[in-house]
Amino acid sequence: MNHHHRKVLHALFAHPISANTDFKQVIHVLEELGAEIDNKSGNRIGVKLNGNAVALVHAHHDLPKEEVMQVRKFLESCGVTPEQYPL
Repeated sequence: MNHHHRKVLHALFAHPISANTDFKQVIHVLEELGAEIDNKSGNRIGVKLNGNAVALVHAHHDLPKEEVMQVRKFLESCGVTPEQYPL
């Protein structure tokens, strides 16, 4: 995982919740972690990682705070933490 991907991963777990996390960058980080990305109907993206699955709403630019929380909880359920990928 390159430095830019690690910065995005740390931004997902940052407090307070970041409101300017780019959706495409989050998808790249998920792919780098080994996630399978699947386009679904209704402007949604399916993500499978480590036996867990989630459906995310495709944001045009930045993720809303609710989506950042959803991605954070999904990554935690998959066993991914920012401590595994230090800056």
